[in-house]
Amino acid sequence: MIQSLTSSSVLTGDAKATADQKKLKSAAQAFEAVFLRQMISSMRQDGLGDGMFDSEASDTFRDLADARTADAMAGKGVLGIAGLLEQQLAPIAAHHDGAPLPADAHTSAPTVRPAP
Repeated sequence: MIQSLTSSSVLTGDAKATADQKKLKSAAQAFEAVFLRQMISSMRQDGLGDGMFDSEASDTFRDLADARTADAMAGKGVLGIAGLLEQQLAPIAAHHDGAPLPADAHTSAPTVRPAP
């Protein structure tokens, strides 16, 4: 049986590139969020010790709150890690279809710009 193709099932070259850029941005932000979670977790471990009302439930709540904080920080690009990853990986993602990469694609360092 032959099925008709809808416009959502076929992506043009530009639409595919845009979709790939969105995936790359999402992955870079997710990486920054994981990094921030680990950093916040390490800071919590070096805290002032157990409080009078600390319990396993409060630890779980604190971990969930820290994860939300890390996700929000990564979404805003607080550390800029996601932006640097996007800049570094964009040439590689653009050529993921098997085309040869430029000679300097793996060795070029990203340009670091100061935050506004």
